[in-house]
Parts: sequence; C-alpha cells; structure tokens
Amino acid sequence: MDEEATRPSHQLNMLEGGIFGKMCKVAIPIALMSTLQQLFNATDMAVAGRFASSNAMAAVGSNAPVINIVVMLFTGLSIGSNVLIAGLVGAGKKERVNAAMHTGFSVSLISGLIMLTVGCLIAKPILGLLDTPASIMPLAVSYLKLYFLGMPFLMIYDFGNAVLRAVGDTKRPLFCLMFSGMVNVVLNLILVIGFQMSSDGTAIATTIANAVSAALIYRLLVKETGMLHFDWKKLALNRTYLKRIIAIGGPAGLQGMIFSVSNIVIQAAINHFGAACVAGNSAGLNFEYISYFFVNGFAQATVTFISQNYAAHQYQRCRKIARIAMISAVLFTAVVSMTFYVFRYPLVDDIFSTNQAVVHYAIIRITFIALLEPLTATYEIAGGSLRGIGHSLAPAIITLVGCCILRVVYIAVMLPHFTNFTQVALIYPVTWIVTGTAVICLYESVTRKEYVPDAKEEPIAVDRLQLASHH
Repeated sequence: MDEEATRPSHQLNMLEGGIFGKMCKVAIPIALMSTLQQLFNATDMAVAGRFASSNAMAAVGSNAPVINIVVMLFTGLSIGSNVLIAGLVGAGKKERVNAAMHTGFSVSLISGLIMLTVGCLIAKPILGLLDTPASIMPLAVSYLKLYFLGMPFLMIYDFGNAVLRAVGDTKRPLFCLMFSGMVNVVLNLILVIGFQMSSDGTAIATTIANAVSAALIYRLLVKETGMLHFDWKKLALNRTYLKRIIAIGGPAGLQGMIFSVSNIVIQAAINHFGAACVAGNSAGLNFEYISYFFVNGFAQATVTFISQNYAAHQYQRCRKIARIAMISAVLFTAVVSMTFYVFRYPLVDDIFSTNQAVVHYAIIRITFIALLEPLTATYEIAGGSLRGIGHSLAPAIITLVGCCILRVVYIAVMLPHFTNFTQVALIYPVTWIVTGTAVICLYESVTRKEYVPDAKEEPIAVDRLQLASHH
C-alpha cells in the first residue's frame, strides 16, 4: 500500500509537494500556542491585581525573570528531541523513532524533577538577589514554590509537543493548550475570588493547568499506533539518542536562559527612568511578544522541515525551505507589527493605561522595537536552518554575543549617559541587524559544505552519530 495513503491525517509529508502551505500548517499553530500562553500569563497577573491586591500582582510579576531563566534552559532540550525524531523520519528509519521518543520523555521527566527540586530550594535566595521588595517577598516565595511543582507536567507537554511537531502535527497540541488554558482561567477566578487565595491561587491554577495539558498530550501519544506510540514500560535513556538531544537542545536552552539574564540587566536600565517607564515598557512588551511569536513559529517549523529533508539528502529543497521560511516570517510578523503600530494609541489607552506618561513610553517600545520585530527573522530562521542540520552551538554563540553580551556591555557603559528611554530601545534593532548578518553569513558558509551531493552517498545526518537500531 502507498505510504502516503497510510499516513495519519494529522501528519505531514514534508519531503514532497508544496512547502509554503505545509509550513503555515505547522508554524501558525505554534505562534498561536505561544500567543495563548502569553495571554494566559497576563490573566494570572490581571486576576491577582484586580481581585486580590497590588502586592499579589507584584508577587506574580516579580517571578517572571526567575521562571524564564530556569524554564528556558530545560525546555530548549525539547528542540533536540524534535530534530532527532524529524531526522529519523526523514531518513526513513521509523523503526528507531519510538526508542528516540522514549529517551526524550525520560529526559523530560528528569528535567522536570530537577526543576521542581532546584526551584523550591532557590526560591527565596534568588528572589533576594533580585531585590524583591520585602513587602511582597513571602507572597513571591510561596508563588514560586507552588509554580515549580508543575514543572514535571510542563516538561511532559513540551516534549510531547516536540514529538508531534516532528511529524507536522501542531493542531492537536494547540487544542490541548487551549483547553488547559481555559482551565487555568476558570481556576484563577475560583481560587482567587472564591477562596481568597491571592497569588497562591494563580500558582495552583497554573500548576493544575500544566497537569491537564500534560495528561492530554500523554493521552494522544498513548492512543497513537506505530512509531509514536507511548508506553511507560519503554522509558529508557539510550546513550546515543541522549547525546544527540543534548548536543542540539543544550545550546538552544542555554541561549534562551542567557537571553532572560540579559533582559534582567536591561530591565535595570529601564527602571532608571521611573515607574511610568517601567509600566509603559511592560505594556509595549506584550505587543512585541505577539509579533515575535510568528517569527518563532516559522523558526521552529524550519527546524523540523529541514531536519527531515536534510536526512533525506534533499539539499536543494532544504535551501528552498529556508528561503520560504525567511520570507514568510518577515511578512507575517510585519503584518502583525504594523497592525499594532497603526492602532498603538487606542490599544495602549484602552487596554493598559490612560496615564499619558505610561502611554508615551509604551509607544516608544512599540515604535522602535515591536515595529522592527521582523528583523529577528534574520537570525532565528538562519539559526533554525542550522539546527535542522545538526549545527546548534555556533548560531547559539553568535546570538548570545550579538543579542545578549553586546546589549549588556552597551547598558553597562552607556547607562550613566542615558537621557531618554529611546536610547535604551534602539539597542534592540541594532543588535538584531548585527546578529542577523553574522548568523546568515554562518548559514551560507556551513551549507556550502553540507549541501553538496556525494556520489558515494555518505551516511545521513542521524547516522553520523552512529545511531544504533533499538527495538
């Protein structure tokens, strides 16, 4: 029977046919998942602030940098699972996918337990290092400890999502997130308003919602037949697969973590301009995030598409995928960013604040950062293309230097000389251009060597790590 005829309807054939339509089917749900997550996070703060107290809202908000640092490091490992599984599928070695998937899930459980333990131990010390106000410290510590109880569930969902994304299935993880997000909102209202649980209520609601999303994605994989069928009895750490996951996902996770650290440094510079600037910057940041999610969606789709096609030796198709992804990411993000820019005043006024000082700073962030967000596609898509063929460390280092270290040095040197917020905001597009140029040059250099057909038909990318058959 023809393989295409037996392919499950939720899986995509990434090796043949049109690219743009299939890529949108993968990228847009990823962007929507991130957008929904951002909206649900905003709901936590809104419910705490409106129905509990300003201290409760501050306790929730003060934990965001800590959570991002820890979560980014470990969730980056899911990218390693995605690349590994997509490569095996593209190479036609589907009999190995199941063992790779179970190795990934073992990593997710171990990572989740580490995050739970470390998060509870460092909660108070790290919040102290961040100069969390004494008035909210007890609430913040309690919130963080309760939040980290859900880390094993969050990791299970992220790795399950990565497995399904490797075969082009992004709609079902989106539905899982939508349902768990609604659970989160309902529980927020019940626990905070009904049971007067303040910020603890939002943390408990988030933990339960994470458990729901993990249960839903687990159910999807248990009901799968063939290579994606999950069985607890098969959980194991295959050494070769583990090395592959860490080699690809480790640099990605480290990159995300250091991004969070650099953002804390930049936040200190923003604090220099007062409360109105802090509030306005936070308001503008929401629009910037949503614009970036479309770049990120196409970047993650690029990793999966190129992983499969590179493993199948379809090098020209890999180049075409990168081009289409770059153009698509820029255009989709430009439309979203321009929409926010055109309606910037009513959006800020009606949603966040009528305080003109706050509005002023929010407009600066939207104008100089959110509007120019399409520039991030240069390093995200080129970097995703490189990760898809197994080169994860080099683009991560370039991105860290260009978008993190350069910003921190700039802030450290120029902070005493800053006279307005625009001087801080401009560091973003400048570093995007520098980093994007460098990663694109790296992409061209690497692919000239990698995308060369060999008459001797060298082993595919996954075989370079001598992946052993595992039944």
